[in-house]
Amino acid sequence: MQINLTGHHIDITDALRDYVDTKFAKLERHFDHINNVHVILNVEKTVQKAEATLHVNGGEIFADAEHDDMYAAIDGLINKLDRQVIKHKEKLKKH
Repeated sequence: MQINLTGHHIDITDALRDYVDTKFAKLERHFDHINNVHVILNVEKTVQKAEATLHVNGGEIFADAEHDDMYAAIDGLINKLDRQVIKHKEKLKKH
């Protein structure tokens, strides 16, 4: 799985990059057909925003999350993606 990490109005530190990599590794345990991930971390005044697009076999999955803390925004993003990935996986099993 390749992760492209982009920052808008924020410097992507090594700690932030490691945190994103660790969280997405958990997603990969649920569904190993994730080909490519594009993550955008954005800061707008006091709001920290994380959004991601997953390119998976059979389509794309998008989610975003906002919080006062960037790490919490990433956690929220992963929770949303996790639910969507599980739903996508079950759809594939039905076919």
